[in-house]
Amino acid sequence: MQAVYAYHKNEEINLQQAEKNLFHSISKSFELYHLYLLLFIEIKCYAEKRIEIGRNKKIPLPEELNPNTRFINNMVLCQLAENSYLQRFVEQTGLSWSNYPEIIKAVYQQVIGSELYAGYMASNEESYEGDRKFIVKLAEKVIAQYEPLYSNIEEQSIFWNDESEFVINMAIKTLREYRQQNGAEQPLLPEFKDDDDREFAKRLFRKAIMNHTELSELVKKLSKNWELERIAFMDIVLMDIALAEMMEFSTIALKVTINEYIEIAKHYSTPKSGTFINGLLEKIITEYIEQGKIKKIGDELLKLN
Repeated sequence: MQAVYAYHKNEEINLQQAEKNLFHSISKSFELYHLYLLLFIEIKCYAEKRIEIGRNKKIPLPEELNPNTRFINNMVLCQLAENSYLQRFVEQTGLSWSNYPEIIKAVYQQVIGSELYAGYMASNEESYEGDRKFIVKLAEKVIAQYEPLYSNIEEQSIFWNDESEFVINMAIKTLREYRQQNGAEQPLLPEFKDDDDREFAKRLFRKAIMNHTELSELVKKLSKNWELERIAFMDIVLMDIALAEMMEFSTIALKVTINEYIEIAKHYSTPKSGTFINGLLEKIITEYIEQGKIKKIGDELLKLN
C-alpha cells in the first residue's frame, strides 16, 4: 500500500525504481524482526551486568551476593543468545542496540517492574516449557505494550514507522515456536516463505500500478454523487491493490480480499472508507466478473458474503 501510494505521489520515479523501493522496505522489515530478537538478548545481558555490578560492590547486600539468576538463566533466552542464524545476520549487517542504551535500560526496568516477572522469579518450577511460556507472555504483555519502544524504533529508521507492532508479533511467534532439541539451530522466519511468496508481492505491486487508470475511470462511472477528487486517494490505492489481488490470484476468495482491505482502510484512511470501499468494490467486482476479468477456481471463491 505504501509503495503504491508513494509511486503515484512521486513523479520522478519509474516502476522499476518503485519496485526496488518496495523490496528494500521489505528487507528493512526483516532487519527489524532480527532487531527485536536481539532486544531480548540485550535485556538478558543488561540483567547480567546489573548482577555483576551488585556483586562487585565494596559492601554488597546479601541479595547482591546471592542474586536470583532465574531470569538470566532462562533456557529460551540462553538458546536465543546462541542462535546461529541470528548471529550470522548480526555479523552480516552490523545490527546492534549499542547506540541506544537508554531504551535497553528502560525496557529492562519495565520488565522487572511487572507482576509477570515477579511471579516468575518467585517460582520454583524449572522446565523449558515454563521458561518459554514466561518469555512469550513477557513479550506479549510487557515488552510489546511499552510504547516508548516503538518511538525509539521509529527514530532509528523511517522504514519502521508502521512496521513495529506487526514485526514484534513475528518475533513473538518465533519465540512461541522455540524447541529445546533444536539448540542453536532453531529456525528463524525467512524474509519470504518461498519464491512464490516473493513473486506474489511483485505481481500484486505491478498489477496495482497498471490497473490505476482503468480503475479511476470505473470509479468515476460507479461512484454516484462522488467526484473523483473528493474520494480519499488512499481509498483509490487500496482498491487498486484489492482488484489486482482479485484478478491475479485465482485461489484467493473474493470475500477474503475485501475483508482484508477494509481492515487496512480502517487504519490508514478515513472513518467512512471501509464502508465506501466495500460498496464500490462490490459494484466493480460484479462488472468484472461479467466481463471475465475476475475468475476463481471454484464458485465458492466468487461469493462476496
